[in-house]
Amino acid sequence: MSLLLIMVEYMLLAYRYSVRLMMCDSHDTGHSGCRCIGGRLRGMIQPRLLLALAQKKNHGYELMEILSREGDSPDAGSLYRTLRSLEEDGLVCSSWDTSNAGPARRVYELTDLGLDYLHTWAVDIRKTRQGLDDFLAEYRTCFPEGRSSL
Repeated sequence: MSLLLIMVEYMLLAYRYSVRLMMCDSHDTGHSGCRCIGGRLRGMIQPRLLLALAQKKNHGYELMEILSREGDSPDAGSLYRTLRSLEEDGLVCSSWDTSNAGPARRVYELTDLGLDYLHTWAVDIRKTRQGLDDFLAEYRTCFPEGRSSL
């Protein structure tokens, strides 16, 4: 199945549910449990974590803060499951930081394989973006007045 067809099917599915789920009451308040489709691109936790770790190694709590500042904060369990999965795949490694007072904290760092995977994500995201731009251009041609502000 072509990438464009997959994106069109996803967008149609999203549109069907958007009538009911356009924006929930908690979306505007930044509630982390929001499940609406109000402008969020799903599946971006992995590349965002890899990009953050490419910039510097971090503790899980700091990574959670970075994702929150970028507008989408997964719950802590999801974040740590993703980090554990990335580590199992050899994309990140971790070690215990005992240099500060208080309990030891796990520090995550990007591996060379993780850096290669991040570059692959960037290529895929560019392709997806181009496909979405093509779709929107065709949509505007078919519906110049549109139903939404594109």
